[in-house]
Amino acid sequence: MVDRRSFLKGSTAAAVGLALGGGPFQGFVARSAGAAGPRVPSPPLTPVPDLLDGVERLKLPSGFAYRSSDPTGAPMAFGGNLPGNHDGMGAFGAGGGRVLLIRNHEVNGSTGAYTDAAGVPTYDPAARGGNTYSLIDLRGNVERTWPALAGTQMNCAGGSTPWRTWISCEESVNGPDVFDDFTRFGAPPETYEQNARLQETHGYIFEVPVDGVASAEPVTHAGRFAHEAAVFDPTTGSIFLTEDNFGFGSGLYRYDPPVDPRRSKRIEDGGTLWMLAVGATSANLTGNQPRGTRYSVRWVRIDEPNPQFPMVEGLPTTINNRAIVNVGEQGWDAGGAVFSRLEGIAADKGVVYFTSTQGGGDPEMVDWVNSAEGRGGFGRGTGQVWALHPRKGILEVVYQSTSTEDLRLPDNVSTSRRGTLILCEDNRGPNRLQALDRWGGLTTFAERLDLPNVEFAGTCFSPDGRTLYVNLNTGSALTVAIWGPWHTLGI
Repeated sequence: MVDRRSFLKGSTAAAVGLALGGGPFQGFVARSAGAAGPRVPSPPLTPVPDLLDGVERLKLPSGFAYRSSDPTGAPMAFGGNLPGNHDGMGAFGAGGGRVLLIRNHEVNGSTGAYTDAAGVPTYDPAARGGNTYSLIDLRGNVERTWPALAGTQMNCAGGSTPWRTWISCEESVNGPDVFDDFTRFGAPPETYEQNARLQETHGYIFEVPVDGVASAEPVTHAGRFAHEAAVFDPTTGSIFLTEDNFGFGSGLYRYDPPVDPRRSKRIEDGGTLWMLAVGATSANLTGNQPRGTRYSVRWVRIDEPNPQFPMVEGLPTTINNRAIVNVGEQGWDAGGAVFSRLEGIAADKGVVYFTSTQGGGDPEMVDWVNSAEGRGGFGRGTGQVWALHPRKGILEVVYQSTSTEDLRLPDNVSTSRRGTLILCEDNRGPNRLQALDRWGGLTTFAERLDLPNVEFAGTCFSPDGRTLYVNLNTGSALTVAIWGPWHTLGI
């Protein structure tokens, strides 16, 4: 067993040089491993007024337009006001030139569900996060917005499925059995009463259907940890899951349901959770990785994916910093690999792409017991993009940021119909939308104007590829529809 207090001290596992065959990024990977990826000259970006109200919120290339909608607090059909912190999102065809958006709301707290409207599925009546539906057209005009799922916490990102559901992920392990997490900034003795109001444990994935009603039942065997995003891989039938364990190491997970979702058209509980591993012992993949580096991977089983923690007289005895590493610790003890903050994930043509938000630079050497939050998160780099070939058992680096001017803290990721990756940045500087093409070229095609603490999140194209929907994630959040000549950008 690996000493969990020292596994991060180890050096990165040796890379392997294996032929991968075809794939969207093969032209890029075929270059020398140390070669810097090209930066495609970005088109000039100019402030463009929002067609909703004329306010200049974004910079875009010539020929592009946008309209915002669904602001925080707007009244919804069937009751309640729209929650804030719009995050991950999926887009589904709804007929008649319309799209149904299923949107996450990354809201913490235990003061009550965002709606008590009759018929709205609610997991924990004390929790404030959840999901909403919006019926919208290709020009950002909203026909109706209404509740989809209530009573969850910190719904960060997720992923769409071929059977027309959205996987919503909780980025928290709060619950009546755990002290408050860092998002509410309370010392444990001051948060007993707050967390005691939660009625259910959190840290799960949920499935929200386009047609029908969400069950409000978590998939507990897919793990209780700081879930960020999820993607279904149609080539294997597995669900791949990222973990953004902000102040600690993070893992990449695979959930194998007991029944193939391609047959059941749903993600059933009771399956097996695995963590990705590289080499015989826990590999430290947090630091610099030359582009094109490849690793042979294996998977280690998580024996207790849904830990529950002891309570005394109805109060928790476990601090968040212990609870939030419980599942990851099981994987590391078995030889799982550690990354720096895994966030967005997407699948395309049999390849699973995911971002390491603070990967690169010097390897992170902070012991998992001691949070790296004081430095602004776990990791010393400005971002990486990884590609996993599940059927080949190969992991490779397709992009690594060289500076904050290049790529700064990539978060959510999605794909276009041409196979281009759309990367959302999440930082305190000028957040951008970037396109990473199949040859490894990076292009900036959108930038938010000087709005404090606003990040891009939840990019997803309409099924016909004509409109990109994206959230401006903040307490006073908005959803934005962007359209224009995508082909001129190679998107």
